[in-house]
Amino acid sequence: MLSFRTGEERTMETAECRRTLVSGDWEKNTSLDEATCVKCKPMQSYVLLAAPCRVPPLYVQKQSTRQTGRSMTTTRGLRTASPAGPLQVLLILWPKCSCVKRKPCMLGPMSSSGSISVHDGSYEKLLSCLMGLDQYQLEEFKLGLQAPQLLLENSRPIPWASLKAAGPADLLCLLSEYLTARQIWDVTLHIFENMQLTSLCKEMRAKTNEFTQAQEPHNADQERPGTPGEEAAHRRRYRERMKAKILAMWDSVSWPEDHIYLCNVTAKEHEELRRLLGPNRAGAQPRTIVLEGGAGVGKSTLAMKAVLHWAEGVLFQDRFSYVFFISCHKVKEMADTTLAGLLSQDWPDSQAPTEEFMGHPERLLFVIDGFEEMVLSPDLDNSPPCSDWYRQLPVARILLHLLKKELAPTATLLVTARDYGNGRLKGLLLNPWFVLLSGFTEGDREEYFTRFFGDYDQATKILRKIRKMESLFRSCSAPLVCWAVCSCLKRRMVRSPYSRPGAEAATSLYTRFFSGLSSAAAASASGQSRPGQWRALCSLAAQGMWLSHFTFPKEDVERWHLEAPLVESLLRRNILRKVGDCEDCVAFTHHSFQEFLGAVFYVLRGARGSLGGGSTRHQEMRALLSDAFLNTNVYWNQMVLFLFGLVRRDLARELEDALRCEVSRRVRDELLDWAEDLEGCSAVSVRFEFLLLFQCLHETQDEDFVRQILSRLLEADLDIRGSLQLRVSSFCLKHCQKLSKLRLSVSSPIPQTELTFDLETPGAKVVDLRTRQWQDICSVLRNGNMRELDLSDSKLNASSMKRLCYELRNPRCRLQKLTCRSVSPVRVLKELVLVLHGNHRLTHLDLSCNNLGITVSAMIFRTLRHSACNLQYLWSDCLTRGLLGRLESCGLTAWACHQLFAELGENSSLRFLSLGDNNLSNTEVKRLQGPFGTSRCPLKELSLEKCNLSVASCRDLALLLTSAQGVTRLCLGLNPLQDDGVEPLCGSLAHPDCVLERLVLSCCRLGAPSCGHLSDALLRSRTLTHLSLRRNELGDAGVARLCAALRRPRCRLRSLDERGQSKIGGG
Repeated sequence: MLSFRTGEERTMETAECRRTLVSGDWEKNTSLDEATCVKCKPMQSYVLLAAPCRVPPLYVQKQSTRQTGRSMTTTRGLRTASPAGPLQVLLILWPKCSCVKRKPCMLGPMSSSGSISVHDGSYEKLLSCLMGLDQYQLEEFKLGLQAPQLLLENSRPIPWASLKAAGPADLLCLLSEYLTARQIWDVTLHIFENMQLTSLCKEMRAKTNEFTQAQEPHNADQERPGTPGEEAAHRRRYRERMKAKILAMWDSVSWPEDHIYLCNVTAKEHEELRRLLGPNRAGAQPRTIVLEGGAGVGKSTLAMKAVLHWAEGVLFQDRFSYVFFISCHKVKEMADTTLAGLLSQDWPDSQAPTEEFMGHPERLLFVIDGFEEMVLSPDLDNSPPCSDWYRQLPVARILLHLLKKELAPTATLLVTARDYGNGRLKGLLLNPWFVLLSGFTEGDREEYFTRFFGDYDQATKILRKIRKMESLFRSCSAPLVCWAVCSCLKRRMVRSPYSRPGAEAATSLYTRFFSGLSSAAAASASGQSRPGQWRALCSLAAQGMWLSHFTFPKEDVERWHLEAPLVESLLRRNILRKVGDCEDCVAFTHHSFQEFLGAVFYVLRGARGSLGGGSTRHQEMRALLSDAFLNTNVYWNQMVLFLFGLVRRDLARELEDALRCEVSRRVRDELLDWAEDLEGCSAVSVRFEFLLLFQCLHETQDEDFVRQILSRLLEADLDIRGSLQLRVSSFCLKHCQKLSKLRLSVSSPIPQTELTFDLETPGAKVVDLRTRQWQDICSVLRNGNMRELDLSDSKLNASSMKRLCYELRNPRCRLQKLTCRSVSPVRVLKELVLVLHGNHRLTHLDLSCNNLGITVSAMIFRTLRHSACNLQYLWSDCLTRGLLGRLESCGLTAWACHQLFAELGENSSLRFLSLGDNNLSNTEVKRLQGPFGTSRCPLKELSLEKCNLSVASCRDLALLLTSAQGVTRLCLGLNPLQDDGVEPLCGSLAHPDCVLERLVLSCCRLGAPSCGHLSDALLRSRTLTHLSLRRNELGDAGVARLCAALRRPRCRLRSLDERGQSKIGGG
């Protein structure tokens, strides 16, 4: 669960308690009299729940958004849920009550006049003990607190109503309200003794002296004994400065109206921060931690909380003497400076104790926030090392030396970065520990939608539709995206109350969201300037995307002639936000807003590009597409998705009406021109992002446009990892009429459970949605051009495989090569039997890396003798591990080999056979003589790589070479043949009936004696032209003998491979 800053935080203070509250508006028709004043009923320790305000309670308990067996009750207008676990969340609204004093408050642990000191870990220790109790022990502990003998002089009893509903965290806060820190320890230990919890009592006694030496709460400014007063004073001033800095950054942020954000329970938050900077799973203490995640999920917030909690004396006091917060967007425009000068900027008197920093770098924590905003030039990686704190350098180079641990090598780094393009960051860091922040969980999203729409059933229906758009649902892990999506859907429902919620594409939702806001946001602009203002805003967004600028100083805003009224309006409507640590700077509230407006720039009519310098919009768009699809730069993925989505004519009209800007009619043609290059994608198919292209085309929902784009696509490489990939692939593949080569990897069996009901059509049949999508994918086999299909590493169920084989047997199917490497479960391969004798065009089959077993192998091998079976290559290029058919690594048993060879005896079409990586015995090798040891055998190529062949096997193979007069290529690599095994083979090479042309003996443990045998064979063989001896210890003498033979006129060898890879393979 992530932590987020709220809109306005205030402190409620009474004589009895002090709590952190959040102001918020609620519906005017709701009476505030139903809420109980906190002064009359002390609140317990809860935190804020992310949701719009729909009711005016002082607090709402929440354990989980899933309503599975929980009792939901309404008490005096307050929607509450019974506790179900240790983590509890509170929705707190600002009560209009005269008894409440308002005072600015920091974000941090709840505190009171009698609170437990937490700087030294006592809070966590006590909470850990309480959380270790089971349900019945916790109840017994609460009853123990009611014992009269525990009621101290001048102390008030804790109300049973408050105790009964309290979880461990709440219970500890109640104790801190009614008892001093010392009393809490004494009372808790006494109750544990009565409960006979021996181990807990022993732990607490051991820690009592350490945690409870002082009666009053620990002063965060107090330093360890022995620290000089002057040093303690400057550290105290620095902590105060850092605390004020973080709070100022938070206070400058305005969130959407009626919006409350998440803040974890204090105990859980402390534990998360401790784990973040504590030992990793292996027990090692990481010195470099990277917080990565999508935009808006709370990376910076969590990093700032770490700084704030240190500044307040809550955490890390014994580990870090100083914590520095470096914002990349703020420092990237700075002039050259030194590390000492960079750190002095946050020092109260600008005289930082640099020598103290340098003397104890292990006690320093550098928080580097927003690495994605730091532009590092390529030549920085080659810059010389630097460990001088006083050397003047560009700020980017200083950060580079910090990241590389050249400056302050023993210091701890906490870096926040978005989860794309971190490859370069990983290359800079030394032993980094990456922590992924995921934002809203699925349960949080359910809770958010439920509270926003105020109706559980309605929210569930909407979420079910949104879930089908996986990318959009995943984006809703950022609360601001949740807000945008919900706002758009609610606005639509207000306009059309009887419309049913549908699964809309992300572009459609964002278009309607911005269209709804644009009129109000631009109301202050004159009719003539309004189009220009929106165009300027979109230009700013696009330029920022190209330059990796996400924070815009006042100069940038003025350069694009954005008027102050529009900027203020966008700030009020939470499209833009002020940046706390950068005066007069603004940023888009969420990165997806910038991506959407950047995409809008490229569909607006106009020739100028966003970068200036003579670049045109068309040139920039092609460069954008190339970077996203060819260079696989995920940075552009969402913006490209928006760009294609805006091709839709209905969305273009809506944008024109809202922004008063003309949308270019040439965007479709420009994308079609770009698609002409898809014909050349075969050379770069390994790198081309086919799935991204399919997602973009699916975003358009324009089948005619999709058909035109894909009309030139010749091959595709798709990994179907979930329903999103299945849906977009089924949408696009049926339009790939020229597709000839497809690699399709299905990561998990396609479930057959999601049904679509057409309730509006009388007599409509139930349709299995995923089955229909799989049928659409398989239909590409009937396009008349498909020649190769690779299903390697796929997990298919029987029904999916049957459907595929049904299409393979279709008379319109022209498939020639089928690859089924590592297909699971193996039993589905038996469905290929019908294909082998039902499709005479199929000539290549690869069944490698499948443990076929007796049943499957028998069924397939028996089919080889069928008159309709035209299989020629049961094969692969064993050295290059190519994509054609084979039986390598199939775990063939002796029986299976016997069955195979028996069936091959009657087969007249097989030209290539690969049995690599199967443990063949001498008997099985001898059986090769049966089907292949005749002059009528059509076999041309045989691969027995890594079959554990012995010297005896070599003698049988030598006989095969002289009897099977069609075998021209033989691979025996990775077999321990040794010199004795090569000798009989060389004898056969000199035989007049041997027609072998290529021989691979790589890694066969050959020595110099083998070179003598081979030299004689090279001089006597009339056909051998290619020989591979790589990875053998031939020795200088052996190589000399080979070279001498090569110089002789009788030697016909054209290629001798000692280092590279020799290839054999048909097709």
